[in-house]
Amino acid sequence: MFSIAVDANGRISTVTIPDPEPSPYQAVIKTEAACICNATDTDIVEGRLAEVPSYPALLGHETAGVVVSVGDRVTSYQPGDRVIGGLLLTPTDPAYTCGFGGFSQYVLADDYAAMTRDGVLDEKPGDDVVCKIMRVVPADIPVEAAAMMCTWREVLGSFTDMGIREARRLIVFGGGPVGQSFVRFAKLLGAEFVGLVDSHESRRQLAGALGADDVFGRDDPRLLREYAREAGQEIDAVIDAVGREAILNAGLRIIRQGGAVCVYGLLGSGRAAFETQLGPRNWRLAMHQWPVRESEAAAQEPLCDWIRAGELNWQDFIQGQFPVAETAAALDQVRSRKVLKALLWF
Repeated sequence: MFSIAVDANGRISTVTIPDPEPSPYQAVIKTEAACICNATDTDIVEGRLAEVPSYPALLGHETAGVVVSVGDRVTSYQPGDRVIGGLLLTPTDPAYTCGFGGFSQYVLADDYAAMTRDGVLDEKPGDDVVCKIMRVVPADIPVEAAAMMCTWREVLGSFTDMGIREARRLIVFGGGPVGQSFVRFAKLLGAEFVGLVDSHESRRQLAGALGADDVFGRDDPRLLREYAREAGQEIDAVIDAVGREAILNAGLRIIRQGGAVCVYGLLGSGRAAFETQLGPRNWRLAMHQWPVRESEAAAQEPLCDWIRAGELNWQDFIQGQFPVAETAAALDQVRSRKVLKALLWF
């Protein structure tokens, strides 16, 4: 089968590796489509993700595909099901390491329910059991939305993880696919005010179309003039979807007493110094650097409901579609901000 690999110099290529051989608890999935993860896939290509210590590595983790066969202990999947989250965590060719391996012609999905039932999963508290998010997607959900749901589930789940599901007034820094998802979901969850900060006019316009009540350019003085605590428009939570120390300290000037500064993803510098005098006496920091699988999985049903109701549209997010053989070109489009989200067809 084919897969997409990246070498230590960041060169992306199509390679041939053996087909996966499933265990009794695994389903084999033929990949239909996948999204590039703007953050993780870029970090892997640029050599910044600690979970990928050596190269060449097999890329991809936002996948959607159809089950073609199942192991004899599998009960959660059957041939013909569309499943999201399939991976190739153990490359079938030892010449490659794991960059999650989802951009492969065939991937695997573990059956968490069956493994738990049979007592073969040694799960400890706090373990990152990724197969909890390998789930069947209802047939009425378009495949493009199914692939996009890999991002959407993690973002919606983070509202629970960061304790901001009931926040009424939020400001989001960063207008990439994650920041735009925060805007849309906050409004769908009933927030009365959502603002977005981004340096690109096109992304500010998209945020407005997705429900943002106000938008700001980077370093826009109006943000602090109108929404700092002294202005009297209390902000419950600031969400940093970029990963910059300056954003965290800007957030301290905006949040209300007892409010939250939330970081989604990895900090670019790996560290941050807080100018605590800028903030209220009481505030909290919420770091969401890795998904909590239970809340990520639980996000799937409300997302499906919003998709069916026409309140959540994959076309607002996926701005470029490419054959999988053109993964390098697709990633270039993402990194240059020419497209918000790129979809790969297999």
